[in-house]
Amino acid sequence: MTKTCIRVYADVDQINQCKQDIEKVEESVSRLAKALNLAGNEVRLKILFLLEKESKMCPCDLSDILNMTVPAISQHLRKLKDAGLVETKKVGQTIFYSISESNTNILNPIFKLLESEKVSIS
Repeated sequence: MTKTCIRVYADVDQINQCKQDIEKVEESVSRLAKALNLAGNEVRLKILFLLEKESKMCPCDLSDILNMTVPAISQHLRKLKDAGLVETKKVGQTIFYSISESNTNILNPIFKLLESEKVSIS
């Protein structure tokens, strides 16, 4: 059975206002979609969660915590860095990763949801 939209009257003012509203948030929607797409991967979400909790971490520590190889962790970190979600700081031979300041407002609600233990898919 195919359902179709049968509109008797188009509220042109509403449609135009909604178009303007979408234009205003277009950049934010794009950034959030990109962040959620990357954070949608279980390993990357765990990495982001740990970086938020600890402020900064090196790939070796993340490797030990998540029981993964350093190259595998590094690949995930590279994707997060390329997207601008994390930044690096080199101290001696060690590279530390942290969540970029510009993305904390996007990611904090996700971390609060994780910690609330109220995550459910219905």
